[in-house]
Amino acid sequence: MPVIELPDAKPEKEKPKGLKALWNLLGPGLITGASDDDPSGIATYSQAGAQYGLTTLWTALITFPLMAAVQEMCARIGVVTAQGLTGILRKNYPKPILWLMVLFSFPAIILNIGADIAGMGAVANLIFPTVHPIIFSVVFTALLLVAIIALPYSKFAAVLKWLCAILLVYLVVPFLVKTDWVSVARHTFIPAIQFNKDYISVLVAILGTTISPYLFFWQATMEVETVKHDKRIVVNKRYIEDVGFDVDMGMLFSNIVMYFIILTTGTVLFNAGIHQIDTVEQAAKALEPIAGAGAYYLFAIGIIGTGFLAIPVLSGSLSYIISETFGWEEGLDKRLHEAPAFYAVIILSLLVGLGINYVGISPIQALIWSAILYGVTSPVIIAIVLHISNNKKVMGKYTNGGWSNLFGGMALLLMTAAAGFMFYFTFTG
Repeated sequence: MPVIELPDAKPEKEKPKGLKALWNLLGPGLITGASDDDPSGIATYSQAGAQYGLTTLWTALITFPLMAAVQEMCARIGVVTAQGLTGILRKNYPKPILWLMVLFSFPAIILNIGADIAGMGAVANLIFPTVHPIIFSVVFTALLLVAIIALPYSKFAAVLKWLCAILLVYLVVPFLVKTDWVSVARHTFIPAIQFNKDYISVLVAILGTTISPYLFFWQATMEVETVKHDKRIVVNKRYIEDVGFDVDMGMLFSNIVMYFIILTTGTVLFNAGIHQIDTVEQAAKALEPIAGAGAYYLFAIGIIGTGFLAIPVLSGSLSYIISETFGWEEGLDKRLHEAPAFYAVIILSLLVGLGINYVGISPIQALIWSAILYGVTSPVIIAIVLHISNNKKVMGKYTNGGWSNLFGGMALLLMTAAAGFMFYFTFTG
C-alpha cells in the first residue's frame, strides 16, 4: 500500500552537523570565557608581559585545567540544583558562611566594575583626545544601564561577543615580529618563578583575573536561566557532559587569548624597554606591529567591546548574589517592574563603580588592583564551591569526580599559596 503524506505534515528538522552543531553546544560557558578577558584581564596580562617578558607564560598553561574545573563545578551546581551559589548557601548552610561569601565578593566586583568603566573611558580618550575620559565613562555607564535594563542579556551578549573577536589580533602579532620561539617554549612549560613582592603580586593578579569569583556566580545562575527558559532540556548525565564541554571551550578560548596577550606584550613592549604600564597608550603600543598608527583603534575597540560584555556580567553577578541572599525576584531577562530590587542593585553598582573615576586612581592601576583583590578573595570562594559540589545532600548523584576534586583542590592550594607569599613579602619588605 502506498504511503499517503498529509498536506500539513512537516518534515522533521535535520539536526545540525559539523561546526554548526559545535556552535549550538556553546552557550553560557563561551560567554563566561569571553567576559573573563575583560579590561582588567587585558591590563593585567599586558603588565605581566611588559614587566617580566615571557616568564609568566606558564600561567596560561597551568590555569586552564584549574579554571575549567572550578567553572564546571559551578555550572553543574546550577544545572542540578536549579539555584545559584548564594541561594544554595542560604538554604543549606549556616548564615555566617553566606555572609562571608558576600563580604569577600562585594568589594572586588565593585572595584572591577569601576576599573573597567575607567579603562573604557581612557581608551576612548585615545581616539578623541579633546573629550575628557570621565565624560566617556559617564556616557558608557548610561549606555550600559539602558542596554541592561531594556534588552534581554542573551540578545545583548550575542551581539557584543563579536566585538571581543578583536582580541584575536594578539594571536597574530608574535608572528610579525622577531620572536625567540625556543624561549617561548621554555617559558611555557618550565615555570620561572621569582620570589619577590612585585613578581608574586603580578602572579596573584594573573590568577585572580583568570579564576575570578564573579564568574563562579555567573556560570551557575546562567545555567539555571538556560534550563528554566528551554523546556526541551532534560537534565541527565549527557546534558551535564555537554555543559562541561561548553565550559571547557569557553575557558580554552579565554586562556588562548590570555597566553597571546602575555606573549605579544612580552615580545613587543618588553623588548622596547616598556616594563611598567602606567597608561593605556603604553598598553596599546603592543599592537603597533600589526596596526601601526591604528594600534590605538584596535586596542580601544577591544577594551570597549570586552567592557560592554563584562560589566553586565559583573553587575549581574553581584545582583544575583544580593537578590538570592534576600530572596528577591531576579533575572536579567525580566523587566524592570518584574524585578525592581534586582535592577536597583545593578544600577547602584554601576553608579558606585563610576564614582571610582573621581578618586584619582590610574585606570591601569585600578584594573590591576581589582585583579589582585580577586586573587586574595578567590581561595575562600573556591573552598565553598568545592564543599557544595561534594555535598550529596545538595548534589545527589552528581557530586564531584576525582579529576574535579584534584584540579579544584590544586586551584585552591595555588591561589592560597600565591596570596600568602604576597602578604609575606608585603609585610616583610
